[in-house]
Amino acid sequence: MEYKRSVLFTILAFIVVLVNCNGPYNRQGSLPKPCPLCNTNRRPGPGSPGTQSCCDSSQGVELVVQGGRDVYYRPNMQDPKHAVRGTTDPSKPGRCCHGAVRDYLKTDQFENMFSKRNSLEVEAHAKGFWDYQSFITASAHYQPYGFGTTYMNRTFFGTKEVAAFLAHAATKTSCENKVATNMEKLEWGLCYNKEKNSNSNYCDEHYKKSYPCAPGVAYYGRGALPIYWNYNYGEAGKDLKVDLLNHPEYIEQNSTLAFQVAIWRWMTPIKKHQPSAHDVFIGYWTPTKNDTLAKRVSGFGATMNVLYGDLVCGQGDNESMKNFISHYLYYLGIMGVDQEEAKSPEVLTCADQVAFNPSFFSNP
Repeated sequence: MEYKRSVLFTILAFIVVLVNCNGPYNRQGSLPKPCPLCNTNRRPGPGSPGTQSCCDSSQGVELVVQGGRDVYYRPNMQDPKHAVRGTTDPSKPGRCCHGAVRDYLKTDQFENMFSKRNSLEVEAHAKGFWDYQSFITASAHYQPYGFGTTYMNRTFFGTKEVAAFLAHAATKTSCENKVATNMEKLEWGLCYNKEKNSNSNYCDEHYKKSYPCAPGVAYYGRGALPIYWNYNYGEAGKDLKVDLLNHPEYIEQNSTLAFQVAIWRWMTPIKKHQPSAHDVFIGYWTPTKNDTLAKRVSGFGATMNVLYGDLVCGQGDNESMKNFISHYLYYLGIMGVDQEEAKSPEVLTCADQVAFNPSFFSNP
């Protein structure tokens, strides 16, 4: 009898584990801490490069650029008022943030990227919905956390990051006009603001205590970088202070919110102790030995790995992956960034990368 009870308990425990694992898209990570501001208050004198500081408070390191040379300063543990000067340590990247997305992304560039989004040639669900100002307003919410404003070791990643983010958004919301040329297809992004023909309400009852599904509400994909499932709507709504759990339709009604939710997805890790798409793109992530063995490296390719896992990555040169890459390179050109800098296959693709999470955990 005791043996039967033991077997029954083991079986029940195994079932509970399986049930708890059945939350494939729950984002358990959290937004990064606010990014330290770059110290640009000292103006350079005639003929002098001046001084710029780049701080990383989590490492207690301040990277100071003086006369074109980078020098690290650490607080003196015996006397915190005095810094200890050291040499550049590449293993501890200096990170700081400065400026705003509107400083380098202009209205005409945005319109060129998405020139077909309101076209009469296709039946788009979101004609007149997406606009430049909505994206600028949404991005301002996340600029303090480094979205589009990050310097890493004096290298500005903002322009490339915005191009990367918009490439994902465009690919996920494209009208997919079948008669368009390859170049024209890159102009059809932001045609939709919600999933087409969804037959699922994406309600996971395993989260009924923390994020209970509202009666009659469906949590299908919405936004520029669509989110799915009740718990993701709950998490995003909590961070943005909007009741998306009871009113997911708000995303379809407000383009700024639709962009904010997308940037939230970009900035938030899927699981604890994993990087976000933002982290892997700017290089604010230290690959482990397992990451190296899995051929995961910082860059645009890793953003696809974080967001879609083995639905896109580790599958060789598949069409889905190449579509994301084509949009990214096209947007870099529009924003005046040299595409050759981004064309290294190691950082551009994820063809050979092992997924951070299996498709069980990857977003649609």
